[in-house]
Amino acid sequence: MTDLDLDSLDFAKGSGLVTVVAQDAESGAVLMVAHADREALERTLATGEMHYRSRTRGLWHKGATSGNVQQVVSLLTDCDGDAILARVRSVGPACHTGARSCFGEAALAADALGALDATIAAREADPMPRAREETPSYTRRLFADRNLRLKKLGEESAELVTACADGDRAGRRARRALGTRGSAAPVTGAALGGLRTRTRASGPASRRPPRRRSGNP
Repeated sequence: MTDLDLDSLDFAKGSGLVTVVAQDAESGAVLMVAHADREALERTLATGEMHYRSRTRGLWHKGATSGNVQQVVSLLTDCDGDAILARVRSVGPACHTGARSCFGEAALAADALGALDATIAAREADPMPRAREETPSYTRRLFADRNLRLKKLGEESAELVTACADGDRAGRRARRALGTRGSAAPVTGAALGGLRTRTRASGPASRRPPRRRSGNP
């Protein structure tokens, strides 16, 4: 975790508070906006989990009751010293409504790669059709069939390598491969799907079921 110099912050400007923007360290999605004072940031640095200051609740350990803690990756100050970008690994939803982001599902797709990952996640969540005449989406079939998934990843990777190393036409084909209609887009999708299955199997902190704790929510 990056050290934060509390003396460099301008608490006076916000009547003892600074604004904190919590951002998913993996996807770049904005999760929530809150405030913190010196005490909250001292607790954050001491524990490695985000603490905030609420005008109604006082000192607030995010996830103390729900288990949806935010594990700190880095804390960055803005140019004026009155705001902090907190890059975190969020264990469960950030919003009290149960959404992963207080800004809705659209905020989870911070860029093109995030949008693709969100689409893949939605396809994975779709239940397999029960009726025989219904055909599952190709993405859903990839999640259900390990061999098909590995075959797809191998095929798309080979096409990208070939496009980047194809003799006199290497430059043109490599540029095309790196575009959305070239070979990089399919291999990226296949790789994200494979990584998502690995993430589900290994169960990292950001995907584990919330822990229950006593104290403030």
